[in-house]
Amino acid sequence: MKAGVVHAREDIRYEEIEKPVPKKGQVLIKVKYTGICGSDIPRVNGDACHFFPNVLGHEFSGTVEEVGEGVTSVKPGDRVAGVPLVPCMECEDCQKGNYSLCKHYSFIGSREFGSFAEYVVVPEKNAVKFEDSVSFEQGAFFEPATVALHGLERVEFKGGKTVAILGGGTIGMFVMQWAKIFGAKEVVVFDISDERLELGKRLGATAGINTLEEDFMDKAMALTGGKGYDYVYETAGNSITIKMAFQLAANKAQVCCVGTPTKEVTFSVKEWENLNRKEFILTGSWMSYSAPFPGHEWELVAHYFKTGELKFDDSFIFKKIPLSEIASAFEMYKTRGLVKGKILIDSEA
Repeated sequence: MKAGVVHAREDIRYEEIEKPVPKKGQVLIKVKYTGICGSDIPRVNGDACHFFPNVLGHEFSGTVEEVGEGVTSVKPGDRVAGVPLVPCMECEDCQKGNYSLCKHYSFIGSREFGSFAEYVVVPEKNAVKFEDSVSFEQGAFFEPATVALHGLERVEFKGGKTVAILGGGTIGMFVMQWAKIFGAKEVVVFDISDERLELGKRLGATAGINTLEEDFMDKAMALTGGKGYDYVYETAGNSITIKMAFQLAANKAQVCCVGTPTKEVTFSVKEWENLNRKEFILTGSWMSYSAPFPGHEWELVAHYFKTGELKFDDSFIFKKIPLSEIASAFEMYKTRGLVKGKILIDSEA
């Protein structure tokens, strides 16, 4: 089969490799689409790849081609989304159902060959079925949509409250929609792009605030009657928005950092004192799993994509690129700000 194989830094090649065969308890998936994740970029354009040669790709959809011995939950022809985490199921965290925190996990598309290929093999539980009414494009967005839901639920979320979403990227748009689905009274998206703010409102946000405007904080607080937001979700992984979360939080608020910072974050005494004085709860979120594996997050994405309540917008996708041209996709990321949205690699093109 053909695959996009990473051989070294800035060296990903479209070439022939051996087609995998499903063993007992495994499923062979004919890949349709794979989204390029932010974590894939330093593995190709930087030094983050675990080994060479390697086949990346972990946000994927496709069709079951063949099943190994003992597989009963899926059959050839089923449309499925790929679950990338392969927990050990034996460590203390796994025994508690905290699979994201597994100490001895594997991961499809980084620690073992992934879906930048025509075919990929996964354990049976790592193939989540979805209906014919759900597109393969949506299937490739299951993983980020589950990350968003897992983040929403890292705090004790209740409906009827005010919610701030910091960052209007893919994860932010999904967190915003989950908040609406589960009954938020007001959901406000914060971003530096008016285009993203308009998208947010189109998908259900009650308001959008451009943080480049001088008086944005006054506007933001006015929307809550000066109280601040009951729930704040930071999805950009930016030091500015992390500090902003502390400002926007109401007294006794709950704040979750879903975004992953790439630079050190420092606080002044006054900035940090927000946490003390407001007595808000601060937590983080990592990946998207719960018991029984892979978790209700994956079931609910399949359900709400089917019902249409979890909306999918064409603007989520920046470009679709054939697998044969995968190297050109990673070249695009070398130009800062060029890629606006998700690049999908088409393994059938």
